[in-house]
Amino acid sequence: MKNRNFRRRLLAALVGFVLLAGGAVAFSAPSAVASPILSSPILSAPVLPGPFDDSFYTPPSPLPAGNAGDVIRWRPAVPLMNAANADAWEVMYLSTNALGARNAVTGTVLVPKGVDPAKAPIVGFAVGTQGPAFKCTPSKAIERGTLYDQPAINDSLASGYAVAVTDYEGYSPTTVPTYITGQSMGPAVIDSVRAAQRLSQAGLSDDAKVIFQGYSQGGGGALWAAEKQPAYAPELNLVGVVAGGVPADLTEVAKGLDGYLGFGFLAFAAVGLDAAYPELHLDSYLNDTGRQQIAEAKQNACVVELLTNYAFKKISDYTTSNPLDTPAWQARLAENKLGAAPPRVPVFQYHAATDEIVNTPQADALHKQYCAAGVTEQWNTYVSDHLSGIFAGNADAHRWIVDRFAGTDAPSNC
Repeated sequence: MKNRNFRRRLLAALVGFVLLAGGAVAFSAPSAVASPILSSPILSAPVLPGPFDDSFYTPPSPLPAGNAGDVIRWRPAVPLMNAANADAWEVMYLSTNALGARNAVTGTVLVPKGVDPAKAPIVGFAVGTQGPAFKCTPSKAIERGTLYDQPAINDSLASGYAVAVTDYEGYSPTTVPTYITGQSMGPAVIDSVRAAQRLSQAGLSDDAKVIFQGYSQGGGGALWAAEKQPAYAPELNLVGVVAGGVPADLTEVAKGLDGYLGFGFLAFAAVGLDAAYPELHLDSYLNDTGRQQIAEAKQNACVVELLTNYAFKKISDYTTSNPLDTPAWQARLAENKLGAAPPRVPVFQYHAATDEIVNTPQADALHKQYCAAGVTEQWNTYVSDHLSGIFAGNADAHRWIVDRFAGTDAPSNC
């Protein structure tokens, strides 16, 4: 009974937030023929925008020549919540997948109106879990006004900061997102900032100060970007990282989800890792129920469905044997555990004290690991659960960002 009442309250809160954010309003872009893309050894933004339908999200095959962060295509965007205060563009840019191969990722670049973009700092924003279906793509949520991370983005725009929001790898009509795979999230976040700097329409500076920010999946994405930045993008003027609700150790997070409220996130994580690493062969472990429901989730599930349709399910409900226990899966989970390369910039890390989705002890362990490695870290906890934690830390996180862009010394409570 307690679980049932909790689910009802949770669903009511989610539905209320979606309606408040404008979830009943859908954005429909006009159809158009795909515009030609300039051919160049090193990509630059094409002269003409487009395409304006969902084919925008399908990467060209083969991928064009160019470097990670180069813009493949762009089009103007009309974000419902920011139409009056920001200029916006959707972009497709080159990046790197979990196996180190070149790929293409989409995202959104927002520049506040009334500021000199050449002087604007940039927040590389990593969104939280959206869901496996193509309709859940973060850039689509931004246009609809249903992105639950929107308050943090609004704070940055209001302070005069540009924001680069990655969609992560795999959001297209024919592919599957590589959800929660740090080895692909990190480059996707980093290269969204590079793409913003290389999109001539945005007018941003190559020397702009940069901060990575995110919560939940996005907290992991922000820290993966920070850990990879020194080797992957040493040219970035990175001055800090803000990460909340971080799934630092996927094995430990999985233990807290099997049979509990957030099982849908565990199932999506298995799908995401399988998409990133084809040798994992998730399908070979699934029973008929697993195949049917995961196929359905790939087509229809966003975060509300993950929470309501799969709550309190178990791995054993969907599989003939548990893939997470196998050496192949354990090896890939280990590769996607944060902490091996602590960031070289200050960190603001925060977590819900009673997090029922991304358990708090594994995030606390990462914070202590960073402190032991000499990272200047501020660690905050809030009396909240995972979902309300999205908002509990926003004010402190934004003040921390403002101070870092202002050049003040970062605090530490290690």
